[in-house]
Amino acid sequence: MKLPELKIGDLVSKVPIIQGGMGVAISLSRMASAVANEGGIGVIAAAIPGVHEPDFATNTSQANIRVLRREIRKARQKTSGILGVNIMVALTDFAEMVKTSLQEGIDIIFAGAGLPLDLPGYRSEDSHTRLVPIVSSARAARIICQKWLSRYAVLPDAVVVEGPMAGGHIGFKNGQIDDPGFSLEHLVAEVIEAVRPFEEQHRTVIPVVAAGGIYGGEDIYRYLKLGAAGVQMGTRFVATHECDADDAFKQMYIDAGEEDMVIIKSPVGLPGRAIRNSFLDEVDRGKRKIFKCPFHCIKTCDAKKSPYCIAMALGNASRGKFKHGFAFAGKNAHRIKEILSVKELIDRLTNEFGRAASVAPQPIAVAG
Repeated sequence: MKLPELKIGDLVSKVPIIQGGMGVAISLSRMASAVANEGGIGVIAAAIPGVHEPDFATNTSQANIRVLRREIRKARQKTSGILGVNIMVALTDFAEMVKTSLQEGIDIIFAGAGLPLDLPGYRSEDSHTRLVPIVSSARAARIICQKWLSRYAVLPDAVVVEGPMAGGHIGFKNGQIDDPGFSLEHLVAEVIEAVRPFEEQHRTVIPVVAAGGIYGGEDIYRYLKLGAAGVQMGTRFVATHECDADDAFKQMYIDAGEEDMVIIKSPVGLPGRAIRNSFLDEVDRGKRKIFKCPFHCIKTCDAKKSPYCIAMALGNASRGKFKHGFAFAGKNAHRIKEILSVKELIDRLTNEFGRAASVAPQPIAVAG
């Protein structure tokens, strides 16, 4: 059984896989274009993309805009497939990143790490860019639908619901992360129910995409059978040749054991899932990494109290400098034992999906 298509508005992805947007400098044009070329939705992360620019410290906003624009254009030169940008609402330059993405005609904007209540206000009437919020609860999905309707007379083109097994910053309290009541299975069902009244009233389709901890084709089959229209996967795409990170970053995933997957307290005020290393061990022992912060990239970061600069730590890691940084990763990162091409990975996911479907009692009702 082949993977079904994923439809978001008038966009049709040949496989129902969205590659998660991963910062800092992990998913840029090379990875995004490779995924798009294989029929998925490739996503460029707009989280501090200019971190490696020589003028980043003195001209932060322009460095970020410059690199985002450059990466979108580079990706478009390499593919005619579907491209998206992931923009964190918590970024201080959120508005500038959105405007830049729209100016470049990006196919989809994914917006999470906060409620993107004003996102449709940036889009002109003649824009073809699709808007997709990332949420961690049915309540958040409902609020966004209500606010977008009342303010802009539009609904989301899709909704990504991200569970607590995701890598990076996660929108859950520590006590909720391992609570079965907050499992992705529960969240997907709840979000589908939350958006259904809006679909029925406005005679539209709002595809719900499952994200966070999805590892293999059998997972894709399971969530599609639960009613999801597709899945978002980040961690699996890190261990690909086309990932924009340094090879040492990818090797960190391969070398990680299950015991190395840890929840940290991020300087931005959220829990985050990462791979334990000496840098994080030093932070746990109370060693503060002295830094200056001329850019204040995340709204919720208190640089005066932060034990380290999250932007620089993640930026260093993307270049393999783990003495001065660390890697975010999903809970299942320790299961990765080899680096594949994006084509090999999607082929493998497709085969795993087919095997799962072949032994299932009932076929999937394709969403959308």
